[in-house]
Amino acid sequence: MAITSLINGNSSDAISLYDRGLQYGDGLFETIAVEDEKLLCWNEHLERLQIGCSKLKIPIPNQDTLSEEAQRLTSSVERGIIKIIVTRGQGGRGYALPVNIDSTRILSLYPWPEYSFGNPCDGIKVRVCNYRYAHNSVLAGIKHLNRIEQVLARSEWADRSIAEGIVLDNEENVIEGTMSNVFYIKGETLYTPELSACGVEGIIRQKVITLATELHLEVCINQISLKSLMDADEAFMCNSIIGVWPIKILDEKSFEVGDKTIQIKKILQKQNCISKL
Repeated sequence: MAITSLINGNSSDAISLYDRGLQYGDGLFETIAVEDEKLLCWNEHLERLQIGCSKLKIPIPNQDTLSEEAQRLTSSVERGIIKIIVTRGQGGRGYALPVNIDSTRILSLYPWPEYSFGNPCDGIKVRVCNYRYAHNSVLAGIKHLNRIEQVLARSEWADRSIAEGIVLDNEENVIEGTMSNVFYIKGETLYTPELSACGVEGIIRQKVITLATELHLEVCINQISLKSLMDADEAFMCNSIIGVWPIKILDEKSFEVGDKTIQIKKILQKQNCISKL
């Protein structure tokens, strides 16, 4: 039977009750696409994990160890998902940091997701969430385990035709999707929200920003209003698993699946940054 999860290098699916990842969400995670046994954007994910560990003062796992364990899980995997979780490890009751930190390292393999809303290449239906993100500049950018805001935003709809929800902050700025980053194009300019106060700096987000510059699109990273997003020529959402999803419907507004969005997606696929699905 294939191994589907490793905890500190051992085949297991259980952690201690006293692990601070369970008790307090004290840790980080990365979600990585696997295609033909290859971990897409592996180095970029490791770099973000290191940044997050440094911010949270969690010992950084050895990169060679993570690589070896990921390869153990992905052997013969045609398409799937690897999730890495690093917690501060076990500790007693209370928020104070343990004197000696022995972090917990979890790697798990998941099947490639199937979606209920049809072919996302044709464009997706998106809604604007009622929930608003709070500002926290210390945690902005990293993929910490405290995902309750995303859970609450995602809980707002059960309509299986809706692929994603766009979340604003408490100042009514567009921030991101519940699981993805947001871009839109107006004329020859690519816009994406500035994320210094909240949100996740996605791996594919940075790839898109770099690629847009190479395609001679002006890039604007700034506060974005919902109105400006609604006025876009084309819009899309992205992350390491979904790749690039064009937005076709946002609440009552319809968009065309734009040529620039398609071009960005095809180049990222050619560069092996996202799945070729």
